[in-house]
Parts: sequence; structure tokens; C-alpha cells
Amino acid sequence: MNAADPKADLHRYLRVAREALVWKLDGLSDYEVRRPMVATGTNLLGLIKHLAYVEFGYFGTTFGRPHGVAEPDFDADPTVDMWAAPDESREEILDLYRRAWAHSDATIEALPLDAIGHVPHWSKEHATVTLHQILVHVLAETNRHAGHADILRELIDGTVGHRDGNDNMPPGETDWRHYRDKLEQVARSAS
Repeated sequence: MNAADPKADLHRYLRVAREALVWKLDGLSDYEVRRPMVATGTNLLGLIKHLAYVEFGYFGTTFGRPHGVAEPDFDADPTVDMWAAPDESREEILDLYRRAWAHSDATIEALPLDAIGHVPHWSKEHATVTLHQILVHVLAETNRHAGHADILRELIDGTVGHRDGNDNMPPGETDWRHYRDKLEQVARSAS
């Protein structure tokens, strides 16, 4: 990290988080990337779609930088950005996300960290923000959803890790079933 350029550091971490999230789709079928794996319906492709609109909103609308992408009809379905319709392909959603990256990256590069913006859907007392606040907010949200994606991918096919070539797991072969059983016994003994 370069302490002399915090914007570049935050931007780099955002780029890494984006790539980690997209990697979670690699090698999965169309069904698997859309499959709701938890009671709330969270699914991998939906997380990507959601974050595309998050970036268009926070780095576009908030700073008066038009992005030219129509927002989904949240009045008709408040969860419309959390899942891909049958006629929305994986490629279309990934392209949407990458267009959001390009637009967001241009905003981040063009504006100073103290640039003022306004988040229209936040309360009046919190709506006035800086690029720095939004960069931290979107970085945190992206990493939060990358964590969701970690769990979803592990539930789908057992794949774990941060990105291709870096699983970020303990070295050596680990018998995960044995490890999980051990933790289950610890949890039961604690109650």
C-alpha cells in the first residue's frame, strides 16, 4: 500500500473484490449461478447484478455522472436486482457489471476524494457524501457480497478460495469433513 495515495489503495482493493466475486461463477452451469442456495434466495448471478446497479447508482447518480443504464423497476419488485430473469444471460449480467466498473473507475479517477455527492435514497441528514465515503461504502458492500458468494460457491460444489490460483486456505491437505465434524462437536459441547 502507498500511504501517499489512499484513493489508489481503496480503488485497488475494490478492483480485487470485484474480480474475486466474478471468479465465483467460473466453471458453473447457468442453473448453478442462478440457484437460490439460502432461504432468502441469494444466488451468485444475482449478487453480480445487484452490485452492477450499486456501482451505477453510487458512482453515477450520486455524483451527477450519467451512466445511460436504465434502472430496474424497484416499485414493481424491490428485489429485481437480486436475481437474473430467464431472458438475462450470464454474459449480459457480467457485461453490465463490467460496464459499471468502467463507469465507476472513470468517476473515481476523475474526482478527488473530497468531491461532494448526494445519495437520493439516503435520509436527508446522511445524503450528502464525499467520494471517499462512497468508495469505502461500495468497497465494504462488494466485500460483504463476495463473502456471501464464498459461502454460496462452497455450498454448490465445494470450491473455496479467494481467486484462481490463490485459495487462501491453510497449507496442506485438510480433511474438511473431519474438521467440520470436530467443530460440530465443539459447538454442541458449548451449549
